[in-house]
Amino acid sequence: MDIKSQLKPEEIQYFTAKSDTSGLLVILLNWSLIIAAFAIAGLWPSALTIIVSMILLAGRQLGLSVLMHECGHRSLFKSRQLNESIGRWLTAAPLFLDMNSYAKGHLVHHRNAGTEQDPDLNNYRNYPIQSRSLVRKFWRDITGQTALRLINAAHSTKSNVMNSPTRDPDSLVVRSNTTVKDGLIVNGALLLALSLCGAPWLYALWVIAYFTFYMLFLRIRQIAEHAAVPNLFDQDPRKNTRTTYANILERLLVAPNRVNYHLEHHILASVPIYKLPEFHQHLLSQGHYKETPIAPNYLAVLKQITTPATT
Repeated sequence: MDIKSQLKPEEIQYFTAKSDTSGLLVILLNWSLIIAAFAIAGLWPSALTIIVSMILLAGRQLGLSVLMHECGHRSLFKSRQLNESIGRWLTAAPLFLDMNSYAKGHLVHHRNAGTEQDPDLNNYRNYPIQSRSLVRKFWRDITGQTALRLINAAHSTKSNVMNSPTRDPDSLVVRSNTTVKDGLIVNGALLLALSLCGAPWLYALWVIAYFTFYMLFLRIRQIAEHAAVPNLFDQDPRKNTRTTYANILERLLVAPNRVNYHLEHHILASVPIYKLPEFHQHLLSQGHYKETPIAPNYLAVLKQITTPATT
């Protein structure tokens, strides 16, 4: 059953309405939290505050990637120019990501969720898994192994695509070089700002957070969205996608910027993140979720996607 077809035109119009002010406030909040995370370690340096700072920074790195995703959907701002410019410079570039390339691939995921053609399927098709297997994955994440594998895979993919006779290699080089250039500019500005504050060493926390805790939080977010759902190969999003309620700590780390309302996002991808909680409540009140499980928290999801180790 297509829930979207059951929504009234005025409901769709209301929930998909964007606000430049709301979008700017979300950007401001995320970068304020990044500044606060740096300040914790910079003002009170110790082993504990450094670890806390890196964990919080990783949560905001995930937050920026979520905002890049929103700008890629052209749903964070009403203005197309703001989606493109802020999405490029303040959400994608800090993580050396290409928003436009990501958006094109992500739209394929939306079109093919619930089928074998879903390009993200390998991220969650094998769940549930044994708990010790999940622990090994988490260990690879926090020790930097996952990040190194992704970097190597990206380099390998670029080489394969560049050698493809069906693509224009010159345009791919420009796009890749532009992404790197943007990343260097923004990260250079970040390093300069920290240096002017007398603490250039804090930039190392940004890099280490990306290679460790960010990869862990990214994995948890991915598996919460689609792993061990009622039916991964049913095209009804209520069967192939999960929404998870998140407490304040989870929202700081693994569920920033309302990304936990993922079922609602698949039902109507043009709903901006600042309206997803209200959209969720509307769908509940209209009885669309009568037989749809909503995870109470992320710990419950981790229990759901794991099985006991066999002896």
